[in-house]
Amino acid sequence: MSRRFSLRAHILISIFAPFVFQAPSYAQEASTIVILPQEIHYKATGSGAETAVLYGDPTKAGLYVMRLRLPAGAKVLPHIHPEEVRTLTVISGTLYFGFGEKWDESKLKAYPAGTFFSEVPTTPHFVAAKDGEVIFQATGIGPSGFVAKHE
Repeated sequence: MSRRFSLRAHILISIFAPFVFQAPSYAQEASTIVILPQEIHYKATGSGAETAVLYGDPTKAGLYVMRLRLPAGAKVLPHIHPEEVRTLTVISGTLYFGFGEKWDESKLKAYPAGTFFSEVPTTPHFVAAKDGEVIFQATGIGPSGFVAKHE
């Protein structure tokens, strides 16, 4: 009896596995994106940071990835981002990050290269590049935005 069950199970799996375990159709249409470091072109923003979109479109719904560069001594005053999902990874330098609607140097915490963290949605925060240039990567589900929260 167990041999008959095993044979039936094998036949059923052979028939239905291609349908159950098939990759989603969008994966077949996807293409590989490769951007070498020298191909990343940053654009200035009004906040003191420079940005380069690597994947997606932060102004639209959906996944996006962008790099941000802060020159040495740069400060980005208190602001929020409207998206519900946003993570940051510090690529180089030390990013100083603080929470609040007013700039407060004492609230800045140092995040060295390699640090990964998630931002709490719509929470006012501010950043600085106190020790030199900082490059970090933001990944989120758009649409993204930058809303100033300072006086």
